[in-house]
Amino acid sequence: MTHPPAPASGWVPTDPEYKRITVALFLAGLATFALVYATQPLLPLLADDFGVSPTTSTLTVSVTTVAMGAALLIFGPLSDAVGRLTLMRVTLLVAALVAVASAFAPGWVTLLVLRGVLGFAVAGLPAVAAAYLREEIAVTWATAATGLYIGGTAIGGMSGRLISGLVSDFFGWRAALGTLGVMALVIAVLLGVLLPPARRFVATPLHHRHLLDNARRMLFDRGLLTLYAVGFVSMGGFVAAFNGLAFRLVLPPFSLSVGIASLVFVTYLLGSFSSPLAGRLAVRFGSRTVVPAAMLVFGLGVALTLIDHLAAVVAGVGLITFGFFAAHGTTSGWVTARAANKGRGTGLAGALYLAFYYFGSSVFGAVAGTAWSAAGWPGVAALTGALVLVGFGLALSMRWVPPVPGRPFALSPPG
Repeated sequence: MTHPPAPASGWVPTDPEYKRITVALFLAGLATFALVYATQPLLPLLADDFGVSPTTSTLTVSVTTVAMGAALLIFGPLSDAVGRLTLMRVTLLVAALVAVASAFAPGWVTLLVLRGVLGFAVAGLPAVAAAYLREEIAVTWATAATGLYIGGTAIGGMSGRLISGLVSDFFGWRAALGTLGVMALVIAVLLGVLLPPARRFVATPLHHRHLLDNARRMLFDRGLLTLYAVGFVSMGGFVAAFNGLAFRLVLPPFSLSVGIASLVFVTYLLGSFSSPLAGRLAVRFGSRTVVPAAMLVFGLGVALTLIDHLAAVVAGVGLITFGFFAAHGTTSGWVTARAANKGRGTGLAGALYLAFYYFGSSVFGAVAGTAWSAAGWPGVAALTGALVLVGFGLALSMRWVPPVPGRPFALSPPG
């Protein structure tokens, strides 16, 4: 098929290519994060089946996100040199195949190894998605397109947890992981079919001097470092909360089954709404206002979960999800905008942000297991609340970081 050249300003919603790109990346984001967090509602089952502690069971999430963080630092710079499309297509396909294999893991160590390999492979999409959208979509619409992609990741996080929890109630955790692997395989094929050829990508040669120059600009900027840190603590708090909830909801006073407890993840639909909404608000009021406000909503949700009533817990989880995805979607686009104004290397900046983001998930997701063992849900809530408070302070401090002059970006004033 012959594709028309992209307009100088990029694709807009009236172009068929815009629709194909947004649908493909929405589905790919869904598959990616369904695979990453598939084991989170299964933690009590895995702990029982393999005879491991709650803290050890959280490693099925943490090893995946650690591997993701490491892979992002490879895929981000690599994509600046070789392009985004091949990386997204191949890595999602490999991750789906590994997910299917994990359903047949004969032992605990094998399961952890496969989860680590899955994390490394699945990093290909989040490493380059924001940079790809910035290149191919018109600047005016890049924020909306990024918000739709982030919305897909929110629904993916929900569907992965929900499907694995419900399937495990009837067929066990192995069938749950296998089901999600097959779903991801189908989406990987659709990704290859739907995405049009890249038209606006400009390669940055993979030379050590260029890499060092990009690293210097993307690592030694106060604003970018602050935004990386916002991702680190906000994702850490988010995963800590949901790891703790996996145990809290199956114990008194709630005593829910794993499948029923997983229904709480339906609140992820709020994330698919809050991320694009926050993007639109950031256009109007600026990211420097929206991100701190989102962190306040996140913190209010944590406070509500301390009430021993299921309705209060569900409402709290809803606010946690709404606030987190609003903060993440806006911060992610903010990083890309600031990095673009500093020159080439947006793939590296996006990778660094997500590396910090997933390292936060890995560190504090595991710490949440220790907090649960030591103090139950109040301990997990205290950990999460402290991380939210730090994230709020970091986001607020961006008011005193000068913007980077450069090419305008729709998300906020430059940088």
